[in-house]
Amino acid sequence: MTHSTKFIFKGIVQGVGFRPTIYRVATQMNLKGYVLNTGSEVEVVVDRDPDKFIRQVKKELPSIAKITEIVVGKDNRVFKGFKILHSKKGEKQSQIPPDIATCDDCLEEIFNDKNRRHLFPFTNCTVCGARFSLIKEVPYDRERTSMNSFKLCRNCNHEYLDVSDRRYHAQTISCPSCGPSYRLYDKKKKNLGDQNIVERFAKHIDDGSIGIIKSWGGMHICCKIDEIKRFREWYHRPQKSFAVMVRDIKTAEKYGDISDDERKLLLSKSRPIVLVKKKKAEDVSPGLNTIGLYLPYTGLHHILFSFLKSDVVIMTSANIPGEPMITGNDEVFSLGADYYLLHNRDIPNRIDDSVVRIWNGKTFFLRKSRGFVPEPIEVSYNKNVLSVGADENITGAISHNKNVYATQYMGNSSYYMTLEFLEQSLRHLMKLFMEKQTLDAVVCDLHPAYDSRKIAEKFASEFSAPFFTIQHDWAHAASLLVDNNINQSIVIVMEGLGYGTDGTFWGGEVLSTDFDSFDRIGHLEYIPLLGGDKATIDPRRLVYAIFNKYGKEKFFTDGEAKILSKLVNKSPLSCSLGRYLDAISSYLNICTKMTYSGEPAMKLEKYLAMGEDKYKLKANIENNVVKVTDIFNEIDEMVKSPFSEKEKANIAYSLVKPILSGLTEIAISYALEQNFKTVGLSGGVSYNTPIIEMVEKQVRKSGLKLIVHDRIPNGDGGISIGQNVIVGHKL
Repeated sequence: MTHSTKFIFKGIVQGVGFRPTIYRVATQMNLKGYVLNTGSEVEVVVDRDPDKFIRQVKKELPSIAKITEIVVGKDNRVFKGFKILHSKKGEKQSQIPPDIATCDDCLEEIFNDKNRRHLFPFTNCTVCGARFSLIKEVPYDRERTSMNSFKLCRNCNHEYLDVSDRRYHAQTISCPSCGPSYRLYDKKKKNLGDQNIVERFAKHIDDGSIGIIKSWGGMHICCKIDEIKRFREWYHRPQKSFAVMVRDIKTAEKYGDISDDERKLLLSKSRPIVLVKKKKAEDVSPGLNTIGLYLPYTGLHHILFSFLKSDVVIMTSANIPGEPMITGNDEVFSLGADYYLLHNRDIPNRIDDSVVRIWNGKTFFLRKSRGFVPEPIEVSYNKNVLSVGADENITGAISHNKNVYATQYMGNSSYYMTLEFLEQSLRHLMKLFMEKQTLDAVVCDLHPAYDSRKIAEKFASEFSAPFFTIQHDWAHAASLLVDNNINQSIVIVMEGLGYGTDGTFWGGEVLSTDFDSFDRIGHLEYIPLLGGDKATIDPRRLVYAIFNKYGKEKFFTDGEAKILSKLVNKSPLSCSLGRYLDAISSYLNICTKMTYSGEPAMKLEKYLAMGEDKYKLKANIENNVVKVTDIFNEIDEMVKSPFSEKEKANIAYSLVKPILSGLTEIAISYALEQNFKTVGLSGGVSYNTPIIEMVEKQVRKSGLKLIVHDRIPNGDGGISIGQNVIVGHKL
């Protein structure tokens, strides 16, 4: 008796046109059997030629489908023909597809005036459109999405049931007759109708109005680039950089120097915001040498640009600073924009635009969100661990069946709305990926005052799960190990603030680390944070603290200086590289006040990029501590202000290089002594290109390999994954 072959396909195989592809390949080969979505994977049985069948499936795989594993078995049944069977609920371990940019086939329909979907913003098919942002439950069927309230018309239903149609079982299928729709409103909530509304909205933008657009995963604030000064005043963000959406790649090239890797990313189906070297539009990202560009990804974006005279618009997340992006139609009027273009489809899962930077072929995620979440990261442990990340730019994560799933970008956990968003998103991931919702452990940052700890404690109590705290910089290092599929390394962690095991604030660390433990091999010299968090907001205090040691007063004199001098021995201590970069930025009058997170250090990057090591300073290293304040004092004896822009650049470079050289020297020395092959780089400062390149050059000269991030965010967005894997290994 000849046996049929049974396949279990795992990976991204739901809602991506996978079953129709299986059906098409099987019928073309005259095979008998079936294809079935089990809720966790796709089950296929064919009566013959299994090897040839698999080869053909892989050849014709839809663009957003991804096979991670194929389990092969036998089946004794006899079949007549080949059928697509209805979904059944299985264990929840399927990979959910992310939101994917509107495909070329759908765009062709949108701009074909003979097509019934002409200028319909919600046009999509099985290989494009909103996915994660509208999925409420698995299996991924229409009734478990926010499309459930829109009943299919006869034409759409015919396409949905036609296995030869590219919209066969496209769960978000709709048209102007049966789908969601947009309405235009003014700032007083007056409904301005639904006729020619995108064209009218475009004219308002071209005329200088500030508008809000409801997209797939949230709202965007939109205005033409010439209105940036008025926009900043209106939005109360005087210095923060804004994302810019451009009509096409040619327009992008007018605003940034774009490498081949950056071009691929800009044009990719994920359509992230890509940070590129800035050519013009200084007011969009004041003081920075980069600009964040992205291309239209929804049907609405493409339709909008077809009516806009402008080739480029500010397109930034609509939210109150620090809080999550707004998703509710009523709530968004609180922002007070001029016009609102809102649709009537709910957003179960808000999801911001992803922000990425390319370095040496690696993808650095400043914000990993739309287009990439919920991408799984494979791990070696099989435990259900929930982790909540740190404080700012946070994500949460859950592990299940040897995968870790991080949430989308959240924001700042000191805001109640962000904490609520974090809890909801973690519960949603548990619902999507766990059949039985149990937790083996819950983990948060070691810092006792982080608000994210409240969410961790709530989950631990609810699920009677063991509670763990993990040191911040170790979590950074562990996330880097996972990202590179290695078990141990020497890692330089450079960031703004990590609560240390000694009660001080770390952030300029050399760690020897694996998943079980870490040793702190070396670090930067401690300086007092005068007034605690006030020293972060006002980096002049950092400069004062550094030079006070040498009897010098910088920035503050008389009464102010007297008060600050009394704080020197009472303030918390920090060895953070981020704080030292803030001090350099302030010392050189590049940025003396922080108006958004990371601003002084970020504005320093432009100067590092054009600076040279003019002063050739060396760092003293005592007991594996890099003596940084001596470098500041030494250069202060050599220079006189005011400084030209070029001189600022040279001083900045000459200050930063010996600090990095000292840290890297400690790392290399220990790595060679212990026979390590790699030195790693993690933490928020590792987004800074000149800094990475200084370290990389020194590591390469030593014969070791520098490892960096590629899938997990370098900054605090990767902390939740680091926490998760450490505790997963502990268990």
